[in-house]
Amino acid sequence: MEPDIDRKMQQLSELLNLWSEQQFSFDKLDVIHRIAEPGRPEKPILVSPKDLPRRRLGSEEGHAALMHSIAHIEFNAINLALDAVYRFQDMPERYYGDWLGVAGEESFHFQMIREHLAHLGYEYGDFPAHNGLWQTTYETDHDPLVRMALVPRTLEARGLDVTPPMINKLRSIGDKRGVEILKILLRDEIGHVEVGTRWFRYLCEQQNLNPFQQFQHIIEHYYHGDLNGPFNYEARQQAGFSDDEIAWLKTL
Repeated sequence: MEPDIDRKMQQLSELLNLWSEQQFSFDKLDVIHRIAEPGRPEKPILVSPKDLPRRRLGSEEGHAALMHSIAHIEFNAINLALDAVYRFQDMPERYYGDWLGVAGEESFHFQMIREHLAHLGYEYGDFPAHNGLWQTTYETDHDPLVRMALVPRTLEARGLDVTPPMINKLRSIGDKRGVEILKILLRDEIGHVEVGTRWFRYLCEQQNLNPFQQFQHIIEHYYHGDLNGPFNYEARQQAGFSDDEIAWLKTL
């Protein structure tokens, strides 16, 4: 819930230290709150995705707007990883270590992009953004199985699909640092989607559910819009997508 960016990063670092020193408390909370709005700064202003202006990458503003949109995703991803730790209190200890690790890496990504934005003459908050990632996080707060299927395995997995073309675009305008950053993001996001896949499969096993059939069911009943390609099949396989899931994606 901390809205100040620098304080948020400091508090996350303290959480990670508590975990590494085995001082992390596993006492269950009496009340778990729904969080419609997590802590975030006053800017960026949030608008509907259809109201986001389209900018040409070739312009300085368009270049910065692309990096800003990635920064916004990474900032949201810090909150959603922490929510996965806070909200679902009946998971094995390793689950909490996994999601705290994801939060730490998302923080590192956000700070790298924020630094690069500053190099381009902009700050996080200078452009409008949308709230789709958190909206889905909020809508899946009732069930960790649905959360793992829809947030890491669907929304974050889109990052595996769209990052290689973005790397090519940044390479075409000579942004070497941007290319380096996105390569790090792609590598780490494969791991984050794999974390979601691992715990999705764990929960399916606990409930005697077929993971492939359950994933299809959740997409059909909970996902807003259509799941469209192109898909990065190689990265998704590395992130734990099964042969059945890859074959199914190829039919969409």
